Amino acid sequence: MRARKPRLISSDRSPDFEHEAGQKSSADTAVEDAVRLIMRHIGEDPEREGLKLTPGRVRHALEFLTRGYRDDPKVAINGAVFSEEEYQEIILCKDLDFYSLCEHHLLPFFGKAHLAYLPNRRIIGLSKLARLVEIYARRLQVQERLTTQIAHTLMEELEPLGVGVVLEAEHLCMRMRGVEKQNCYVTTSAMLGVFRTHFETRQEFMNLLRNGKP
Repeated sequence: MRARKPRLISSDRSPDFEHEAGQKSSADTAVEDAVRLIMRHIGEDPEREGLKLTPGRVRHALEFLTRGYRDDPKVAINGAVFSEEEYQEIILCKDLDFYSLCEHHLLPFFGKAHLAYLPNRRIIGLSKLARLVEIYARRLQVQERLTTQIAHTLMEELEPLGVGVVLEAEHLCMRMRGVEKQNCYVTTSAMLGVFRTHFETRQEFMNLLRNGKP
């Protein structure tokens, strides 16, 4: 008896697949046609064996890498805000990995995010801090705006005494093209509330960031 071939089904968890279940929309087809146009422009043949499925893969990869547009960060964190009147010290979540796409060249930049806030009777579930970073990072971004979006959303939704956000990132648009500087790291920060107005609070935040680092 002849063995049946396994059926490959698309999944949001695995966007890089060979075949799709169901029909593509006209928008899907247009995006894939645009990818083929780019491939021809750079001198490739999109119909050769190794590239036939590339337009679909690129479309799914872009949908995955920009999925933050389909999420509302305020909705994502509002279900995990709790009253905690007793705790009045800095809460810091360090070394949150993030990956984003530079809006100027559509090349990746990636690194670590460090988020801190001084609560004012309200705290947030720690996993939601990572979720907030993920939602804003999975869009076309510049690091400066990404930093301030995270900080302002925390300030608006938690109403804490202050917020501090620091991002450290490597940018492939500086390493693979242009100036081609291989050892450049970019650091950005946003300080709101007492993190901006009180030197001692800001200094405590920076000391906590350095803790455990040479």
